[in-house]
Amino acid sequence: MKRNRLHKIILYSVAFFSTPVIGQQVNPFSVKDAVDYALKHSSQVKNALIDIQIQKQTNKEITAAAFPQVNVNLTLNDYLSIPTSLVPAEFAGGAPGTFIPLRFGTKYNASGALDVQQILFDGQVFIGLMAKKTAIEFSTRTAEVTNELIKANIYKIYYQLVVGKKQIESIDANIARFEKLLIDTKEIYKNGFAEKLDVDKVEVQLNNLRTEKLKAENQLEAGLAGLKFLMSMPQKDQLVLTDTLNEAELKSNVLDEAYNYADRKEFQVLTLAEKLGGFNVKRYQLSKLPTLSGFVNYSKNAQRATFDFLKTPGPWFKTGIIGLKVAVPIFNGGATNARIQKAKLELRKTQNNIEQLKLSVDNDIEVSRIKMRSALVTMDSQKKNIELAEQVYRTTKLKYEQGLGSNQEIYNAQTELKVAQNNYYSALYDAISSKIDYLKAAGKL
Repeated sequence: MKRNRLHKIILYSVAFFSTPVIGQQVNPFSVKDAVDYALKHSSQVKNALIDIQIQKQTNKEITAAAFPQVNVNLTLNDYLSIPTSLVPAEFAGGAPGTFIPLRFGTKYNASGALDVQQILFDGQVFIGLMAKKTAIEFSTRTAEVTNELIKANIYKIYYQLVVGKKQIESIDANIARFEKLLIDTKEIYKNGFAEKLDVDKVEVQLNNLRTEKLKAENQLEAGLAGLKFLMSMPQKDQLVLTDTLNEAELKSNVLDEAYNYADRKEFQVLTLAEKLGGFNVKRYQLSKLPTLSGFVNYSKNAQRATFDFLKTPGPWFKTGIIGLKVAVPIFNGGATNARIQKAKLELRKTQNNIEQLKLSVDNDIEVSRIKMRSALVTMDSQKKNIELAEQVYRTTKLKYEQGLGSNQEIYNAQTELKVAQNNYYSALYDAISSKIDYLKAAGKL
């Protein structure tokens, strides 16, 4: 009764996971489709692209400093108390050394002014204009690093699930063998050449295999959910993996190819960061130079005893100014020198990071090569072991049917077959993972 109930649970679970939910979208994706989908929908990628747009706006802000700055100022003053000035009393016949308080001006004053300023020379603005293109390239390469990280993770999870599907196929084959063994054992039992215990043992092994398959399917579903999350795909949608594994392609001589540090996205980012660091040093160095700017100011002023600027025509007094302004930095407490030294230290850190990245690339490539070569050897060895284990199982089963062996020998043969299968699929995924690591380290993913 328990075995039948377990069998029903397995069948219901398989039916649940294989039946599309009403309203869900079915997505048959190759690994390239999965990457393209992720790069289109991932929030990380969207934010990286927004960072590029932010940098473009920052560049516009820098460029704006080189254009004329035009301002219009309008002022209206209502003096609640007209200012008082002291005039020497001797002007009015008074005693010397004394003063007479007099009020000058009107209650209402209005002015309008047009002010135009243009930077003619400013070292910091000049460097900012030079660095604009590099800043955009830096943001773009940073976005590409994000893309590559997502791509590598999707490749690994995708092919891990492909290996999982192949493992389930092997479990299905093992179940088919034990289902056939159960039928044969029951027949042998009916003929009196086996015990009921032998039948029960086969059923236990068969139920264990079915449970193993159920666990593998649940792991596969969990992996698919994780892959959909990484791709930013709604969980209600169905994801179907269409790619298969090609051992011949896996064994291609990609590991013998030369590599170039400049192909690595992170290296490109650090190189641009070094260039930007150099601009930063120059920016602070040029801040020691004088700045030159020109200006034009045109204004009109009116004074009224009553508020009738718009009703009654009256005089507006014009003022126009054109000039140059030179600002010469003399002393600021050593702040500029501190900024220069700080920028140089930041630049040195970036250069150290570049050298460290080169060592990291060398290490990643060497380790991935070693791991992949080992995985390929293990994979070939375990593939042969699978063939041998299957042959041993068939021979052992034939001996058992002829009454020349025991079912324990069959269980041992099946155990050895499962070990060979697990080792093969583990080595297969290790080879795939190592190749992805190599391609990423070499900037060829």
